Amino acid sequence: MLNIDTAPELRVYLACGSTDLRKSIDGLAVLVQESFQLDPFSPAVFAFCNRERDKLKLLYWEHNGFWLFYRRLERGRFEWPGARDCKTLLITRRELNWLLDGLPLNQPKAHPKVTAKKVV
Repeated sequence: MLNIDTAPELRVYLACGSTDLRKSIDGLAVLVQESFQLDPFSPAVFAFCNRERDKLKLLYWEHNGFWLFYRRLERGRFEWPGARDCKTLLITRRELNWLLDGLPLNQPKAHPKVTAKKVV
């Protein structure tokens, strides 16, 4: 099972704007490769959202096959960046969790990441 919190090298890419979610693994992988010029086999999660912003798919390659996660909201919408903003957007896993929880990418009150060099 995918646990994005234990893979430090894992990147998260959002496909800005809407994506036709009738696409399955092969269609989304081709989209990653051809439209975004990214490697679908790299250690990355690729996130796609539909036009109504109530459904999303996450595509991830692990060892010998793809994972395809699908989420549908019963109420509400995902705070998804529009196509005018970007083609793809590299975000943190923390920002992905915010999006999945219905929050915008910009969280000004969130504590910033601290990178400690030594204890004392």
